[in-house]
Amino acid sequence: MASAWAHDTSREGYLSRANNTDCLKFLQWPLIVIGASIMVVSLAGFAGACYRNTFLMWLYLFVMFFIIGALIGFIIFAYAVTDKGSGRPVMNKGYLEYYLPDYSGWLRDRVVDQSYWAKISACIRDSKVCSKMGRSFNGVPETYDMFSMRKLSPIEYVRSQAVYVQSREQRQSNSASSSQAPSPSIASGCCKPPTDCGFVYVNETVWTPGGGLVGADLDCQRWSNDQQLLCYQCDSCKAGVLGSLKKSWRKVSVINIVVLILLVIFYVIGCAAFRNNRRIDNDEPYGEARMTKARPSHFQL
Repeated sequence: MASAWAHDTSREGYLSRANNTDCLKFLQWPLIVIGASIMVVSLAGFAGACYRNTFLMWLYLFVMFFIIGALIGFIIFAYAVTDKGSGRPVMNKGYLEYYLPDYSGWLRDRVVDQSYWAKISACIRDSKVCSKMGRSFNGVPETYDMFSMRKLSPIEYVRSQAVYVQSREQRQSNSASSSQAPSPSIASGCCKPPTDCGFVYVNETVWTPGGGLVGADLDCQRWSNDQQLLCYQCDSCKAGVLGSLKKSWRKVSVINIVVLILLVIFYVIGCAAFRNNRRIDNDEPYGEARMTKARPSHFQL
């Protein structure tokens, strides 16, 4: 049960869990290796307990000790690399904005690396996250004020249903159009320019420079209305990925703690089974008294 749980966690704990993509596949390997090791070693321990094979039980306890240590290390590592960074609130906006300087450490260096980012950004683009941001109400596209109040996630793929502020009668009358509305996959960091740029809203993924000065943020120059480019090369997009990773890794770590507790329980049971095998191998009678009283009691029951 614990090994299956670890496999499920490694498969669905990151950004790829909702759209079956492999945007950050390299981050799944630690849990995949741990899960596979747990499964193989658990089978060895199970066989050792069933067939009273002392060697297999010893092997199970020896290897499981290091696996438990590795899992503890991974949990500590996951919390350490996601310790810094979070979204910043924007005045009169429902969403947060993400800035790359707020993040640091191994995970940031890994995501920012050009070889990895080329694959991640291509995966985000191919998943059509930004094209699914569009919303309409009774056939009317949402306004800037409505868009500003949306709670945009950093860059996570979410299996959720579109939320429309309509009555039941309105939804029935517009069933034909609403049934074609895609599930919203929101990206605050990659699908829109930073608010500081001062761009004018046209729709969710089209913004034009305003009459005032454009912000000094380099992401303002990187933004493009080309739907194949948008802000995929922006620092805010990389920060959005890091923000989503932080949430995912924290959730995965909670599950891993539960798995760790189960493994420790199984390890204790394995120790008891190992001692039982040794007792049988040594022809030790079950329940043999190992201690005698120096002064036996005069009362015999």
